Amino acid sequence: MSIRVGMGTGLGANLSASDYWRWIDFCEESGVDSIWHSDQLLGANVEPMAMLAALAARTRKMKFGTNALVLPFRDPVVIAKEFATIEWLSEGRLFPVLGVGIGNDPYWKATGTSPKARGKISNEMIALIRALLQEEDVEFEGEHFTFHGPGVHPRPNRKIPLWIGGNSRAAVERTAAMGDGWLGSLVEAEKAGAARRGIEEALKQTGRSIDSDHYGMSLLLRVGAPDDPGVERTKANLRQRLSPDGDPAQIDSIFAVGTPDDVTAMLASHVEKGMSKFVVLPLANDIDDLMSQTKLLVEQVLPQVEDR
Repeated sequence: MSIRVGMGTGLGANLSASDYWRWIDFCEESGVDSIWHSDQLLGANVEPMAMLAALAARTRKMKFGTNALVLPFRDPVVIAKEFATIEWLSEGRLFPVLGVGIGNDPYWKATGTSPKARGKISNEMIALIRALLQEEDVEFEGEHFTFHGPGVHPRPNRKIPLWIGGNSRAAVERTAAMGDGWLGSLVEAEKAGAARRGIEEALKQTGRSIDSDHYGMSLLLRVGAPDDPGVERTKANLRQRLSPDGDPAQIDSIFAVGTPDDVTAMLASHVEKGMSKFVVLPLANDIDDLMSQTKLLVEQVLPQVEDR
């Protein structure tokens, strides 16, 4: 099982474009495994597909992906073409994670659309995207999408792995039915392990298989004092949004916070439950803080965690 740790951009760092490239260059030179961008069309985040194309041009070693691309907001043929193009530019370093979005996303109201059928729409999109990337001639008839025509070019030299994001039962079933891997988000190690077991049980019904080290988790990161003001603010916000009446320890368990040994122990607890791929989201105040957090991760955590 190959254990690897990638990074998302620093939460709260408010990066400029030059800040971002300074950080990316440092990650590339320091041996960070991968960079991940989330999808928030109406939020402050940059658009992920544009960022992956830019990363393909800027970097030579790091992999990169979406965490996660919200499928119902987009067109499957355009996604397939973008994937094929970015795969070609990067010479095989694209690793997309796909999701269905959340019901209260402001996108739905802004565009006058409904989140109700987003699961079925996403399932069709995954099937069509896969066909477009792999087949010369595509014949697809679904409830929501129809396509009769050629597959996309440039044709990828490999089967681009399509991972599924999300913690719901539907995400577990979608992974077993259609995914090449699973990336959960912000849950404790016990729940991550339960999700993996659920996927493996569902795979028996679908007759498919997923590589044993294609299971991962996104976690929040801060190498430093557990009572850091930024950590406390983020915990308070998450408790209000995710678990207003729940156990505070549930929120604490999704933060990889403390000394390098504390962070290592948190990641190790997930490895013990079957996770081998990680996306850490550093809590940083600005570009200098993000650079410092990345340096601490690279020098004092990754050597203890990754099995290179």
